[in-house]
Amino acid sequence: MAFTAPVPEPGRYGTGTGAADVVGEGGGTDDGAPAPEAEAPRRITRLDHSRDGVGYLRDRPSCLFVVDLGGVPGADHGSGGSSGPDGAVPDDPVRLTDRAVSVEDPAWTPDGRRLVVVVPRDGDRTETLHRDLGAVPADAAAPVLPEPVVRGAGDVARPVVSDDGTVYFYGTEFRGFAAVARNTGLWAATLPDPGTVATPRRLTDAETVDCARDAGPPAPYGDGVLVALLHRGAVELRSVPRDGDRVDLTGLTVLSGGRAAVRGFAVDGTRIAVVRAGPADTGEVTVLGSDGTETTPTDFSAPLRAAGVRPAEELSTHAPDGYPVHGWLVRPDGPGPHPVLLVVHGGPFAQYEWSLFDEAQVYASAGYAVVLGNPRGSAGYGQRHARAVLGRFGTVDADDLLALLDAALARPGTDADRVGVMGGSYGGFMTGWLAAHHGQRFRAAWSERAVNAWDSFTGSSDIGWWFADEYVGADPERQRAASPLTHADRITLPFAVVHSEQDLRCPIEQAQRMFVALRRNGTEAELLVFPGEGHELTRSGRPRHRVQRFEAVLDWWHRHLPVGEEPPAG
Repeated sequence: MAFTAPVPEPGRYGTGTGAADVVGEGGGTDDGAPAPEAEAPRRITRLDHSRDGVGYLRDRPSCLFVVDLGGVPGADHGSGGSSGPDGAVPDDPVRLTDRAVSVEDPAWTPDGRRLVVVVPRDGDRTETLHRDLGAVPADAAAPVLPEPVVRGAGDVARPVVSDDGTVYFYGTEFRGFAAVARNTGLWAATLPDPGTVATPRRLTDAETVDCARDAGPPAPYGDGVLVALLHRGAVELRSVPRDGDRVDLTGLTVLSGGRAAVRGFAVDGTRIAVVRAGPADTGEVTVLGSDGTETTPTDFSAPLRAAGVRPAEELSTHAPDGYPVHGWLVRPDGPGPHPVLLVVHGGPFAQYEWSLFDEAQVYASAGYAVVLGNPRGSAGYGQRHARAVLGRFGTVDADDLLALLDAALARPGTDADRVGVMGGSYGGFMTGWLAAHHGQRFRAAWSERAVNAWDSFTGSSDIGWWFADEYVGADPERQRAASPLTHADRITLPFAVVHSEQDLRCPIEQAQRMFVALRRNGTEAELLVFPGEGHELTRSGRPRHRVQRFEAVLDWWHRHLPVGEEPPAG
């Protein structure tokens, strides 16, 4: 088995230094491992030195390991290892790569002699967003540097090597640091002999096809390769011809998806196992037969449905410039009229989906009609749709959201006089922007893990040193003009500023500056800070904090947008 794991410098992250700590200096343990606050200072020379949810990167590179599972009862090694006696424990892992370069996503070659890994461009000698594929011999006698085998056109991820020696992988196409809002495609190259670097070919169209790399690596299947694709709120399992040449979305066979989101898939002979989430479930296992039949042996979400799942109603409208806008409305029980929450997703290169969304269900269960949309800047509607907001944050994206809100307010049971706005990350940015420029539309706002000031974000975020230039521009005046903080004096409605202490993507200073500006302007504002959490609090934070956050959200809206409030007469 191959896997990657971080290998820390001696004396960091609980590892020993090889010498006892100086008495009285930081409470180190007997084995020489200093407490975190007593570690040696870090000498940082790179802009790419940290990552949200991880922390510092340069002192714990990700290395490739292999472990022989031949001694595990029932294990099929499949790569040349010998089977040990029943009950024997596996050998200790063997590190194959040098700490000088971090590697990711290992994949075996069919003969078991090499592993293909993702590596930073040019040996990671300087800051780069480019990734390539390298190869490592499985029997390396000592840790080595991966040998370059495929040079990507931008970023690469999740390689898999087929029986005929073709390596398939996901990749984006860009130059320099212009990586934002690029559709992920399926690429292929013939794995070259040692000493040769191959140039890959793109099998899928860059404009219409966007692969969901988190759903799993590409899977060769028959004459095609299976991938999950983002498409108008769905994540569909489709087959890409192995000999494809930038095939567009219409040329790819749909195997599973529709009004659902594929979370993962795997091939076993002629069968395909799919984890698929729909509007009323968080994901069930479905087995697709070669004859087109489907069986679903699981029902994990039965308790959720028994508790009550509100349906998502599709919304389609047009922005003032005629551009089509797509989204959903989730309404509570009863005729209403219900107060309304416009909820904006992060990214912005992301999408709301045809799958059960816990936030929408919680708010609808509490009596709120919830509007969810994929404005320009979102994923799943073509690359031009995604890149329409470059240098234009707060323009066409805001128009799209307000048009979708108007479409929802035209539906029965919604109250146009009782509307709130909320969102996180880019959604938090948009919450502040709408509150400043369209505040008359809303009663209150909830802004979470937001970008509020592009100037300080550039220098404090883990990605700020390249992300801000691409989406907003490098000019300081342009950055200030595009910052909600600059327009905080125009915000008069009650405003909640919510953040996590350890957020490295949008550092907490973004929240602190906004909160201070609002209070100094006399605006009713609150600052809610979650300890020990990062940018992903709402998705993968501690369960108790996620519950406490929902309680705080509902408390805020019950105070500022009460469900039982009577609409104005007439």
